Amino acid sequence: MKERELKELICDIGKRMYTNGFVAANDGNITVRLSEKEYLTTPSGISKGYLRPEMIVKVDGKGETLEGGYEPSSEVKVHLKIYEQRGDVGAVVHAHPPYATTFAVAHIPLDSYLLPEAVYALGAVPVIPYAQPSTQELADELVPYLQDYDAFILENHGTVTVGTDVIKAYYKTETLEYNAKITYMTRLLGRQNELPRDEIDKLLAAFQKNNPGATHPGYIKLND
Repeated sequence: MKERELKELICDIGKRMYTNGFVAANDGNITVRLSEKEYLTTPSGISKGYLRPEMIVKVDGKGETLEGGYEPSSEVKVHLKIYEQRGDVGAVVHAHPPYATTFAVAHIPLDSYLLPEAVYALGAVPVIPYAQPSTQELADELVPYLQDYDAFILENHGTVTVGTDVIKAYYKTETLEYNAKITYMTRLLGRQNELPRDEIDKLLAAFQKNNPGATHPGYIKLND
């Protein structure tokens, strides 16, 4: 995909995030890896619902601006740490979806296996210890979890999802939020029926069949 098309796609996904209520005001950020030395990022201080392609900033591996008239996202260092640790990641999405962020504030991981789509796409989703947003400390807190997961809940903050491209990274945010909503409501009802172990194994086998050689994105921790 050409650079202009990627910028347009980032803007489209930003609008989807805003329309779906996954971000408010100027919250959230999106990045795409162009190469080992170049990345596209949403600008700082601009609502994701009102992005235009010319607002997207190109930065280097240190987060310094290469092209663009806007300041790059203040969270870009967190994204760059992910790219440094995960060569398979082509895009990163950070958002504040309400249900998943409720779990972030409560410091509760999403590790119940309720929905087949969530098991297949995400597996368990860990809670990352709190660090101030836009800091190297937050980037470093992610490191121990990056090899085992593609979705993360940031304590008292929001979510991060990764993918081989920006569409896949964003879809994982949607799946994460939907799973968080269902999990939240079943806990209000006072009853959760998790998928049986054999059904989970079938979903993991299907993932491996459809993604030869890939490791499932969420470490499935189950009681035998």
